Amino acid sequence: MNPVFWWLRQVIFILCACFFLVFGIQILISAYTLQDPFSFVMTFFASNLMILISATLVFSFIYQMVAVYRVRSGKTERTEDHPDENP
Repeated sequence: MNPVFWWLRQVIFILCACFFLVFGIQILISAYTLQDPFSFVMTFFASNLMILISATLVFSFIYQMVAVYRVRSGKTERTEDHPDENP
């Protein structure tokens, strides 16, 4: 796969995950305007699940991008840098 398309795909995934993160926060805020306790609880937990999954996806996509960047630029830690450690 072309590296440009991989980076572009990762950015699109991050943007989608950020959209759902913001959407989950909006739903969480709107849950506090509900009058029915059952609807509040269901909306509250659903929005928290959406926020949790979206934040995890954003973190994982950024982590993948940083890891690939470090490997490609050669900035990985080597054992020569830490002579006290045994390989």
